[in-house]
Amino acid sequence: MLIPRREDAIHKAWLLRLLTAICERPKLSQNLGFKGGTCAAMRGFLDRFSIDLDFDLLANKKEIPSIRKALENVFTDLDLTIKDKSSKVPQYFVRYPAKDMQRRNTIKIDILFPPPKANKYEMVRLPELDRVVKCQTLETMVANKLVALIERYERTGKIAGRDVFDVHHFLLNGYSYSKEIILELRKVSISDFFNRLIEFVEKHVNNTLIDQDLNHLLPDKEFHAIRKILKPEILRLLKEELKREETNQKTLPM
Repeated sequence: MLIPRREDAIHKAWLLRLLTAICERPKLSQNLGFKGGTCAAMRGFLDRFSIDLDFDLLANKKEIPSIRKALENVFTDLDLTIKDKSSKVPQYFVRYPAKDMQRRNTIKIDILFPPPKANKYEMVRLPELDRVVKCQTLETMVANKLVALIERYERTGKIAGRDVFDVHHFLLNGYSYSKEIILELRKVSISDFFNRLIEFVEKHVNNTLIDQDLNHLLPDKEFHAIRKILKPEILRLLKEELKREETNQKTLPM
């Protein structure tokens, strides 16, 4: 995983300590599917710094209390302080020891339940952990990130510049995505989804948004280079996906 600034090394160290401890608890490793930017970066699919840990809960809803207890035991073992937590979903903000309280010292752990039924997972060795971890497949990650670009705004009224960056990176590298997940989550055709996504980016994405979210996740040189081209390139890539989908539909047998 990329570390843009020296002071971010401690955050990455704590991310890895926490993820390792989670993987070593059978209750957690068997029932959580690792996902998100940190997962993608650790698997070599994404070239940016990532600061949070995201998972899908693969167990039954009745397991949530025991999942919470196992997580909180991990926090205690690592001397992490729970800064905040949600009473509705398994979501935590934990603080690690830091001499300089003005710097980043908090990790967000977010667990989604229920995940999309079309999500797929695979066991993957993560070299930075030297462990095999249950992770979303690449096609699952890309599809969920495409949806997140617009769904985050619908849910919170906010847009994450990192979502824009990730979608751009995934499409630029030719990664495929699960259409089944998009159909399940958006309830519209793939063509309609990409049309809506293009309209959304044209209307809501701007350099101010990109600057606020990405400037601490990329080295300065890469950040200043990508901010100039991110919006026009992601629009071009989305339009190419739309055209590809429309062409595929025309060639399908009646």
